[in-house]
Amino acid sequence: MKIISLVSTLITFAFTYAVFRRYQRKGGAHLAHWAFGLFLYGLGTMSEFILGLTFNGWVLKIWYLTGAMLTAAWLGQGSLVLLIRKKNLAPGLSYALGLVSAVALILLLAAPLTGAAGGFNINQPVSTQYREILSRNGLTIALTILLNIYGTFGLFGGALYSAFLFWRKQVLAGRMFGNILIAAGALAPAMAGTLIRLGLVDALYISELIGSLLMFAGFILATSGKDTRATPAASSQPA
Repeated sequence: MKIISLVSTLITFAFTYAVFRRYQRKGGAHLAHWAFGLFLYGLGTMSEFILGLTFNGWVLKIWYLTGAMLTAAWLGQGSLVLLIRKKNLAPGLSYALGLVSAVALILLLAAPLTGAAGGFNINQPVSTQYREILSRNGLTIALTILLNIYGTFGLFGGALYSAFLFWRKQVLAGRMFGNILIAAGALAPAMAGTLIRLGLVDALYISELIGSLLMFAGFILATSGKDTRATPAASSQPA
């Protein structure tokens, strides 16, 4: 599974660069949020790759902070920033997420490792071992659940809503199908926890790879070319 984590990391960082370059050319706070969320995604998969070679407590904390807590939230926030039209609401949510992210960082920095860290098996997925190694208090667990719900709702729901808008207006078919791919990519890692509980211990790595590929493909499809049938209102919808 090490090679899958490495491939996911390379793809995700390439995706991050593509989104950041688009942000530099076109601006848009949503693109900055997505680029940051994808950077966190890449840090998470890179941490998995490192933990498949050797154990390091700080790398484990980075993996949990980025992959388990913050990635979905920041990607979802990017979609909400794009979709929310009410003045000051989206920036307020971003500031709140920044504050919560700082709290999550402090909690992870302070979280002790248990004696089970000495028995970490590099040949087993970190997703099946971290609970016995990383001590998480109730607040950390609650934030993990809430951040993932919030992020999945924002990214998956936002992508589906955007696809629906393009379908209803019968314009920009590329963006419609691109958003459908993004929605599918967002759902793939979210389903990994269920698959792991069913005994498919390698599901997290595979789902991360599938998720990054689908979202990257969706982004390329949604941002390539123009549809001359688009109205000004439709063309302002999310890519």
